[in-house]
Amino acid sequence: MVLFQISEPGQSLEPHQQRLAVGIDLGTTNSLVATVRSGGATVLPDAQGRSLLPSIVHYLPDGRVEVGYAAQAHQADDPKNSIASAKRYMGRGLKDVAHAENAPYDLIDAPGMVQFRTVAGVKSPVEVSAEILKVLRVRAELSLGGSIAGAVVTVPAYFDDAQRQATKDAAKLAGLRVLRLLNEPTAAAIAYGLDNGAEGTYAVFDLGGGTFDISILRLAKGVFEVIASNGDAALGGDDWDHRVYCWVIEAAKLAPLAPRDMRLLLVKAREAKEYLTSHAEARISAKLSSGEFVDVTLDTETFCRITQHLVRKTLAPTRKALRDAGLAVEQVKGVVMVGGATRMPQIQRAAGEFFRRDPLNNLDPDKVVALGAAMQANVLAGNQPTGGDWLLLDVIPLSLGIETMGGLAERIVPRNTTIPCAKAQEFTTYQDGQTGMSFHVVQGERELVADCRSLARFELKGIPPMVAGAARVRVTFQVDADGLLSVAAQEKTTGAEASVTVKPSYGLADADIERMLRDSFQHAKEDMHARALNEHRVDAQRLIDAIRAGLREDGGLLSSQEFSSIEKQTKALEQILDTSDPRAIKVASDALNRATEEFAARRMNASVRRALAGKRVASLDV
Repeated sequence: MVLFQISEPGQSLEPHQQRLAVGIDLGTTNSLVATVRSGGATVLPDAQGRSLLPSIVHYLPDGRVEVGYAAQAHQADDPKNSIASAKRYMGRGLKDVAHAENAPYDLIDAPGMVQFRTVAGVKSPVEVSAEILKVLRVRAELSLGGSIAGAVVTVPAYFDDAQRQATKDAAKLAGLRVLRLLNEPTAAAIAYGLDNGAEGTYAVFDLGGGTFDISILRLAKGVFEVIASNGDAALGGDDWDHRVYCWVIEAAKLAPLAPRDMRLLLVKAREAKEYLTSHAEARISAKLSSGEFVDVTLDTETFCRITQHLVRKTLAPTRKALRDAGLAVEQVKGVVMVGGATRMPQIQRAAGEFFRRDPLNNLDPDKVVALGAAMQANVLAGNQPTGGDWLLLDVIPLSLGIETMGGLAERIVPRNTTIPCAKAQEFTTYQDGQTGMSFHVVQGERELVADCRSLARFELKGIPPMVAGAARVRVTFQVDADGLLSVAAQEKTTGAEASVTVKPSYGLADADIERMLRDSFQHAKEDMHARALNEHRVDAQRLIDAIRAGLREDGGLLSSQEFSSIEKQTKALEQILDTSDPRAIKVASDALNRATEEFAARRMNASVRRALAGKRVASLDV
């Protein structure tokens, strides 16, 4: 049987014009790939008709690799070589990973990113993720009958630069050309909006296996605008599994477990969690390697009680996202549920109570992200027919800036700025004759650099020697559509420039992100005080340096009494610099400024006389 697709004239590309593009949801628990066929997005199944691919990789001694269901079968009997939830380790150091001590893996705290020691050698989370992406690429190529021109890969909205870059590296290693890194809530909104023709303000509540995101979007006539986003990059269904696992250990009064038994009980905990979605109680039974037999029953009431703190952790970022968007709960038209973990009744109930409306579940929460990514991939590949254009506007989660004198953080790109974007600001030199500048790129919401996260450092050399404040250095921040940052600095007179593509060595831990936002509000008053103090100290030191230089050069213009008076007031200002009173420093600086006004005027007159000495009036160009 031959199938024909019938389209309106001008609304379909010729077969030879079609470029094969896919959307990939690289998930913590499961991954999947989707594409656009016959005008609609669809998930591509494997040979057995299964859409989901468990995000598990099993390494064998002979170098072979098993991925998905085959690897899942070895979780309990070979836990050290069966790597699951690699997404939680992407772009992170060992100290950034929650419950790392309970992981059944042999972890290596390597520079830049944690590593796994396996029978096939040391593997990074990037390599593990690449194996998953390879399987999805092959699945897509077999289903579509050709090589893939490009892919849109989704990431949690709160993935930082290191985690995004790690995801991009994994895709490249898997032989994929990444058209775009797309935030998961945004992908879900695309799928929901285009599939349902929805318009208005919507919240996307995305709780996956390892991450949580909440995004507020405005959908209107093909425009998908992210107003605000928040989340927790290390909160997901895995944490509910771990809590059930801990409860089993307490209920059965078990001694410390071997890695094999840990993995076995974690698998049983996940099965119990999923079973409780539609049943009142779940039996957890397992035989441990010690011969001990575990047999306990977990009911829904107990499950809700032991995990209620995790439910509360989803609501704090939700409140912050609404506040950043400047919206009341009543102004949100609907809340779209995304991610397999949202199937838990307590999550559905919490989201419904918070937004005061029933959550929207008409699209499969496991598939909706991949479907949205496929739609975006289709557009980026150039397959969108005439009249089907739509616009996507996403945002960055945390402010970006540089360090200025006094350890101050100068924000250049505020958080929730629409991307891609480019913002610039001019800076100048601090000292006379300065020929170089060092730039420290930071991320965060606090006023002091010490309270923000360091991203990168670079230097600009070749600045012509001038008096302090005369040079003009333009610093430009560029954030691309993937959320990746590059920074450039250029001296305007000579054109000398330097730049850096920001690739931080570590990712932000969930606690870091949450702390940055929380502290920016809690410490706003003291931060402003600290900023004012440092600014006045910098200005005062600049004044002192200028007066010292002036006294050395033109001290002869003053009487001994005048010289002594200025010197005395300069020392008084130096002594007060160590105080923590910005007002006192400002008052002393103003007093010194007034005391040196006459000296400054004499220096100006003397400079003019020296410039005109020996010249005829007629020769002057006036």
